[in-house]
Amino acid sequence: MGALSIKNVRKTFGSVDILKGIDIEIDAGEFLILVGPSGCGKSTLLSMIAGLDVPTTGNIFIGERDITHLPSKDRDIAMVFQSYALYPNMNVAQNIAFGLEMRKVPKAQREAAVTRVSAMLQIDHLLDRKPGQLSGGQRQRVAMGRALARDPKLFLFDEPLSNLDAKLRVEMRAEIKRLHQRTRTTTVYVTHDQVEAMTLGDRIAVMKDGVVQQFGTPDDIYARPATRFVAEFIGSPAMNLVPCQVQAGVPMAHGLSLPLAEDTSAALSRSQASSVLVGVRPEDLQLAAADTAGGLPGTLAMLEPTGPETYAMVDTPLGTWTARVPGKVDTSIGTALSLTWPRHAMHVFDAATDKRIG
Repeated sequence: MGALSIKNVRKTFGSVDILKGIDIEIDAGEFLILVGPSGCGKSTLLSMIAGLDVPTTGNIFIGERDITHLPSKDRDIAMVFQSYALYPNMNVAQNIAFGLEMRKVPKAQREAAVTRVSAMLQIDHLLDRKPGQLSGGQRQRVAMGRALARDPKLFLFDEPLSNLDAKLRVEMRAEIKRLHQRTRTTTVYVTHDQVEAMTLGDRIAVMKDGVVQQFGTPDDIYARPATRFVAEFIGSPAMNLVPCQVQAGVPMAHGLSLPLAEDTSAALSRSQASSVLVGVRPEDLQLAAADTAGGLPGTLAMLEPTGPETYAMVDTPLGTWTARVPGKVDTSIGTALSLTWPRHAMHVFDAATDKRIG
């Protein structure tokens, strides 16, 4: 059994199923991300791991210990909230040490813990300040320090960066990753931000409507999305998808064929699907001359430069596709061109089930 095991957990409110049989297991020291849109059940699941709620059915284990109905105070966990939840009348040192004080930890040990974590988080010069005298990033570091002082078996993060501005989010994301690399404490982190999920997680559970759509490493989820939802949710900009009819083993749309790589084509033949969705990620597309053999013809409709790369929107017979290309694009709006991509970069999903083929 892993460091954290979630076994067939379901949660029902009246006639509404919030979680529909969640099975997740991670090893000691892993960083698990629960990611998905609002209402997918990720925060409900975190609350049950924390002991703030209980499953309708199913069990949760930390190691070999069944904690499903155990009070929060007995679970040996530490949680960092979205709202920081600092005591405004206490200074930084007192906030960090408060949990230890409640557990009757001797004063010398509390002071040593405050010194250790404040140095680790680079807030040792702020120990005498009150939360109202701190920036958002500093307050979040204090909240993390309070959790770190515990040295728990499990860290829980509930969208801890959502209240920060963009620059601070990037800085704190890196701080959390460095922190985990130092401590190797098993961590569960809830977010709706797929960039946070991809950059922080050892493994990711992508959730939708109370169901884990896919559970795997960031590389697995990006390279082989298990469902149409995962394909569209993970990656920015979202994957280009086009509905196709399968004719003689080849996807066809608006009179155009989309030949597949051999292994994908063989998987499509075995599936016997008649309607599919074919997808290509924007970063796998290249802009080419209008007469390029095998290219998808189109017209450049819009450019969104971001500095190191440019998002090019191209109107094609299959709809408007987005290409994510490095550097600056000098082509004028309205120019005829082609989109090309390697066959192995194509993703195919059964239109009836939304599940991956191949």
